[in-house]
Amino acid sequence: MLDAQYTTGTSSSKVREIVVNGIVAALYIAVSALIQPFGFTQVQFRVSEMFNHLVVFNKKYLYGIILGVFLTNLFFSPMKAYDLIFGVGQSLIALAITILCARFIKGIWARMIVNTLVFTFTMFLIAIELHLAFDLPFLFTWLTTAVGEFVVMAVGMPVMYFINKRVHFDKMFKF
Repeated sequence: MLDAQYTTGTSSSKVREIVVNGIVAALYIAVSALIQPFGFTQVQFRVSEMFNHLVVFNKKYLYGIILGVFLTNLFFSPMKAYDLIFGVGQSLIALAITILCARFIKGIWARMIVNTLVFTFTMFLIAIELHLAFDLPFLFTWLTTAVGEFVVMAVGMPVMYFINKRVHFDKMFKF
């Protein structure tokens, strides 16, 4: 029975999926920790958000990204309760929309552009969070957080594209 598991690769591919997503989560946390003062402000230049582009290569990266966002907000956020709900929720919603859209969009660049726009638009959830927590003006806060997200995601597109040329994100879960 055990031999059949190893020859089909099911067990080892599941372990590989867990390990790869653990590495993604760890990288998200590490990069977030480096820029912590800029990641939780009204503008939110959270450089680790560029890892959101991983889902355009393979939807299985969703788990590592969400775990990274969750743990980053748990460890570093000055307003944990809000960030664990709104921050993780915004990431999950935006990633899910991107994964659904990717079915109909061919080409990595087009998918990354859509991903960038989806994450930029869904920053209204973070604006709601900051409005509730600090009574910041909703529209202005949506604008500033959306601009910060757009810049990070736009800069992240060529970065992730060229890293992919070397690392091959799309093949990371295959043997």
